[in-house]
Amino acid sequence: MPKYPNTISSKLPKVGTTIFTVMSALANEHKAINLSQGFPNFEVNPKLVSLIHQKMKEGLNQYAPMQGVPQLREVLCQKMEKLYRVKYHPDKEVNITSGGTQAIYSALTAVVRENDEVIVIEPAYDCYVPAIELNGGIPIYVQLKAPNHTIDWNEVKKVITSKTKVIMINTPHNPMGSVMTANDMQELEKIVSGTNILIISDEVYEHIIFDGQKHESVCKYPRLAERSFIIYSFGKTYHATGWKMGYCFAPENLMAEFRKVHQFIVFTCNTPIQHALADYIKGCDDYNELAAFYQNKRDFFLKQIKGSRFKYVPASGSYFQLLDYSHITKEKDTDYAIRLTKENGVASIPTSVFYHKPLDNKLLRFCFAKTDDVLKKAAEKLCEI
Repeated sequence: MPKYPNTISSKLPKVGTTIFTVMSALANEHKAINLSQGFPNFEVNPKLVSLIHQKMKEGLNQYAPMQGVPQLREVLCQKMEKLYRVKYHPDKEVNITSGGTQAIYSALTAVVRENDEVIVIEPAYDCYVPAIELNGGIPIYVQLKAPNHTIDWNEVKKVITSKTKVIMINTPHNPMGSVMTANDMQELEKIVSGTNILIISDEVYEHIIFDGQKHESVCKYPRLAERSFIIYSFGKTYHATGWKMGYCFAPENLMAEFRKVHQFIVFTCNTPIQHALADYIKGCDDYNELAAFYQNKRDFFLKQIKGSRFKYVPASGSYFQLLDYSHITKEKDTDYAIRLTKENGVASIPTSVFYHKPLDNKLLRFCFAKTDDVLKKAAEKLCEI
């Protein structure tokens, strides 16, 4: 093979393999219980799996429309109206995507130009900043405030400039498990009022929220909805992260730009799964049971580790629980996460990796979207420390 001089300059020089891949590989290598990567280990509803098989047998195996199967877009708009009392047009204001990550990338690509500033609330899910930078944007960081991981809106105001194009929010939050309140939405509304600032709202855990709290979607606030891309995930809702299926809502003018990008990234998404989801959602609203289901998981896991040396505040949403290990060791969270995997047989995610400059709060993130037997075994190992 001929050799050529290495003249490629990386567009993402600081980016390596994601922490999720690293920790899952380490868990596999050491046969550890994997509570690091966020995926359920229980089965998808057999009815939904059967519907996909049925749609494949019916011959629905070719390209779906670029926007997504019409029946699915219609039932999603009906769901939005039912849950949030907001009307979106199924043809003009919703698009099916290959997961939430692709939706976020497409939204950023649609609106961010060279040197535009995008406000990112840290810690932030790791796909946000690379997508901003690949589009020539500049991430501007604001940190959540301990101990409840809330947003200081005065700090957000301070970093807004004439170059601010987008504010990115995430509720329920990954990795911190916090949720935004009605007051948060009202503060955000005040900040963007009279500006051209857009919102990208990552709401993939919308149904996984605990202790009687309600999900505050930006769609419930008209002056936010008119400027927002809202990102959702079928994978999180239906225990099927490997399907990589999601969707995005946005007003018509924003959705038109979103689709210009979407069509050249993936064009369209899995056809039989879309048809199956349309039928399933039309006849079943079991997403309303997710909050109780996962709250039971959270409570079971926390009860099992009650006698451990870890400290915790119960997560308010998502299927992740933070554990504070500061009473155990002063090691960096990245080092301790590795040692915990190798020596104690439980894999987690260190939260410092979700900051642009690692901030070590001695917190590890554990996924409790697992069967009770797995959670119990993991807890036993954590209690032995």
